[in-house]
Amino acid sequence: MTPFENLEYAGRQGARVAWYMGHYFASRRFRAAKPAQERKTGGKGPGRKFIFEQMGELFARDLANVAKGYYPMPRDRDGTLRDIIATSRRYFADLPLAAERKAQGQGAEVYSPELAEKFPAYFLQNFHFQTGGYLTEESAKLYDMQVEVLFSGTANAMRRQCLVPIAEFLRNKDQRHLALLDVACGTGRFARLAKQAFPRLAITGCDLSEAYLDEARDHLRPYKAEFKAGQAEALPFADASFAIVTSIFLFHEVPPMVRRSIAREFARVLKPGGLLVFMDSLQPGDMPEVDAMLEAFPTNFHEPYYPSYLREDLKAIFSEAGFEDVAAEPVFLSKRVTAKKPQAPYLAVSEKGGAG
Repeated sequence: MTPFENLEYAGRQGARVAWYMGHYFASRRFRAAKPAQERKTGGKGPGRKFIFEQMGELFARDLANVAKGYYPMPRDRDGTLRDIIATSRRYFADLPLAAERKAQGQGAEVYSPELAEKFPAYFLQNFHFQTGGYLTEESAKLYDMQVEVLFSGTANAMRRQCLVPIAEFLRNKDQRHLALLDVACGTGRFARLAKQAFPRLAITGCDLSEAYLDEARDHLRPYKAEFKAGQAEALPFADASFAIVTSIFLFHEVPPMVRRSIAREFARVLKPGGLLVFMDSLQPGDMPEVDAMLEAFPTNFHEPYYPSYLREDLKAIFSEAGFEDVAAEPVFLSKRVTAKKPQAPYLAVSEKGGAG
């Protein structure tokens, strides 16, 4: 890579961090509103120096992966200048509404008996206190802005670290005969990154929200990908359909028993020898400096299942679901987990044609 390419990368990522971090600090007065029943948390969060050092390490890792050929130079698709400004306006317009929900402890405005017949109850939440939960077109257009503000413009860089084990898995394989399923694909941010890196790989995204799937279809243009509505704990796909399954930022938004059902579904739809690449929040002990921040997160943002996620043994969940070679690694404020579905047991065939 040339010095110019390095400078170009630094300039683009630096501009994203400044833009989204600026929104974070500009919205602090709304985040100061406290819910009716706020749980007290102890400990001191990481200082800005530590966070900036970790961000620098993430971006250095991102650029090194490009140099190693794991994926192309990042081109974050944030939209045109008009799109970016429109999304910023949506973000600030929803802030006072979210702050009011937080102050009142209201996190399930989207629930209705009619919706409960179509969606699982855990999904009918105003996650992050945002308007519409995950069910409306407006929330689909706002979601990624909220996530990038939360992570100060590093969400895509963290997601890209999931491309590395996929690239290693695909080495010396014909991508044209392989398929990837992205579970809880949301607005398609990771699906687009995967399609940019592996253009011949068939990619399917699955999510509960039709509004988010519509946003994903728009975000993936001009790339081709399939999208299908469905529950992660009851995936609408046949056994052994995919060589790779990915899932990013899902487990912290579902109850404990659902996590185990989802892990079994990951294993069911994977082909023998297939790869699982999973990413979600750090957990206590992964990076002790941020433990207090992790404990405070569900009170500042409506995440009712996050406290139980912090206590989960992810390696045990995936091992019990039938995976092997389960490995976990911190990636800035997230954790990447990789695992393999075992190869089908070998069946010896006798000379008479029977199984031996």
